[in-house]
Amino acid sequence: EVEYHDHASPSVYVKFPLKSDPAALAPELRGRKVSIVIWTTTPWTLPANMAIAVHPEFDYVAVDAGGGEVFIVTDRLLSTVAEKVGWKNPRVVARFKGKQLDHWLARHPWIDRDSILLLADHVTLDTGTGAVHTAPGHGAEDFLLGAANHIEVYNPVDSRGRFDDTVEHFAGEQVFDANAHIVEFMRQRGVLLAEEKISHSYPHCWRCHNPVIFRSTPQWFIKMDHPLDGSTFREQALEAIKKVRWYPAWGEERITNMIANRPDWCISRQRKWGVPIVAFYCEGCGEILLDAAVIRHVADQFAAQGADLWYERQAAELLPAGTRCPKCSGNQFRKEDDILDVWFDSGSSHSAVLGHRPDLPWPSDLYTEASDQYRGWFHSSLLIGMGVNQASPFREVLTHGWVLDREGRPMHKSLGNTIDPEEVVKKFGAEMLRFWFTSVDTHEDMWFSLEALGPFAENYRKIRNTFRYFLGNLFDFDPAQDAVPIEKMLEVDQWVLSQAADLCERARGYYTTYDFHRIYQETYNFFAVDLSAFYLDILKDRLYTAATNSLKRRSAQTALFRLAHSLSRLLAPILCFTCEEIWEHLPPSSDAPKESVHLERLPTRSDLMEGLPAAAEARLENWEALRHVREEVLKSLEVARQSKAIGNSLEARVVLTFSGETFDLLKEYEDFLRTLFIVSQVKLQKGAGESLAVTVEKAEGAKCERCWNYSPQVGRSTKYPTVCERCVEALDQMGY
Repeated sequence: EVEYHDHASPSVYVKFPLKSDPAALAPELRGRKVSIVIWTTTPWTLPANMAIAVHPEFDYVAVDAGGGEVFIVTDRLLSTVAEKVGWKNPRVVARFKGKQLDHWLARHPWIDRDSILLLADHVTLDTGTGAVHTAPGHGAEDFLLGAANHIEVYNPVDSRGRFDDTVEHFAGEQVFDANAHIVEFMRQRGVLLAEEKISHSYPHCWRCHNPVIFRSTPQWFIKMDHPLDGSTFREQALEAIKKVRWYPAWGEERITNMIANRPDWCISRQRKWGVPIVAFYCEGCGEILLDAAVIRHVADQFAAQGADLWYERQAAELLPAGTRCPKCSGNQFRKEDDILDVWFDSGSSHSAVLGHRPDLPWPSDLYTEASDQYRGWFHSSLLIGMGVNQASPFREVLTHGWVLDREGRPMHKSLGNTIDPEEVVKKFGAEMLRFWFTSVDTHEDMWFSLEALGPFAENYRKIRNTFRYFLGNLFDFDPAQDAVPIEKMLEVDQWVLSQAADLCERARGYYTTYDFHRIYQETYNFFAVDLSAFYLDILKDRLYTAATNSLKRRSAQTALFRLAHSLSRLLAPILCFTCEEIWEHLPPSSDAPKESVHLERLPTRSDLMEGLPAAAEARLENWEALRHVREEVLKSLEVARQSKAIGNSLEARVVLTFSGETFDLLKEYEDFLRTLFIVSQVKLQKGAGESLAVTVEKAEGAKCERCWNYSPQVGRSTKYPTVCERCVEALDQMGY
């Protein structure tokens, strides 16, 4: 709940006169006026000073600064301190380790109170004097050091940030306002050695961005190392963490370290609103009344009329009739004013939501939030789940990074750098927001701007237009009548289904592990490379020129139907509206599709490949080599186009010269090669070596006016004199 920003503070060096006899350090100090010097940037905490911390192993010196006074600072910081306070030629009188000062006494600079010197490892040599002003009422390390040495926890600041009546000279002043007055007061008393303004990192409220102060006050805690069934609450929580699946995996180590090293959980807060802590105090003896029966009685009233009853009614109206103090038998009580920590509220949400209805069992399948919730919601939910049910309230946890603006700053309403999702939807549509989201690794921070959506809009159109192509070529396809069994389909159609099947299997795994960006990457690559740049490119000729009911065309339509049917289900969680629209326009399949794609299951490999013999599936490995040869041929065709040797690729005759296994493979697929390369003719000839030579020539014959391929047989048919032999066959099959 705090964040750190630069803050200007008064930096002061203050002397605390030694009360213990300095002669124990060195005979030269006998009878001398000796003070230990502290440094602080919070002068307002000096009224609460109860001790001074020194490091046991640091070297300290007592220096004569002139004027009859001797000052103690650490040896390493002497030159810095001397410059700050104006000591011209400080002379070292004695040297000693910090541990020699253990439990020595100094006097507060202006209050009639001792300040005890204590040994502490948190003392550093970065800044200051090596002697740390310690106020157990205003700092965590100070509090722990004081508690370890039974030092009074004195906090003279009220909830409004003002000194109470125990602070002489400054009672009623707001602490930050009092800084200047305290500094001037010390100057007049002669205890201030130096003052300057410095800018340093200081805690601020994350919501209002104002600087905060720390006060030690009575609080409610959950003890992390409380014994519990042979172990401790902390140990049981650490064991539960191991049973949860964390995405990304480093989340397990992160929350484990937090639970292992966290202090006891402070669950109380001082607010004017919130869920009350249902506890009562005896007005007679101060005993706390924290009884399960009393809490249930109050909870029943809350359930009927709301938690505001705590603020509307007196203690006697909330307590069961006849309630008495278990210690003194008194019957007058007051309510606890503190509320529960809001993280306790949010962490208990699973108890309110789950376990009360059959369709919402406890624990949850998944918790998901930003990565900062390892210290927040995930953390508190786990501890409350362990405390109430001895188990984690979640089976899986998924975390994401922050959305960043163009300057790399996390988007926050308080910074005013957010982009309203409605603005994105109006300009690009809701699909684009999800589409962009799946394109980035959400485990990391994500850069976002409206301009960045432009390329994704193009990628979305690529996928949408591919589906439109599927549907457009299924206008006369009835799966029940026209579908070709997979074992009878053309091999290239079997191949594209195998590629889609592999994609579906991988994507199902990515959905399981929430790696949505990998679904985006591999799906887009499949649409752009495997489909648009290859399969659909070589499919057009067959779809447009083969006979309507021929095996060639129906095999292609069967492949397109299976692709559309499977890929629309695969992408439905991402492109929700698009895939629903596709589903509505798909020809009805024999298994009677349900009313919505979102009521379907994700596709499996068997959906696309079931029925294909193993030997036929093994042959599909040939297509990797065939595609490689195609790439080489396309390069040569492009060179021929650039040199004006040909216009488009159908004007070409390709001659392939090579030997070895590749020659044997291409010989096997020789009849398909002109379709593979989208040329009119292909000639294979053996060469002397393994290297492939590609020659591009002008195609022989005349241009078919139906398929635009060139063939020497154009004009030989008296019935169809302007078309090639393939088109003659197709036209005959269609009865023209």
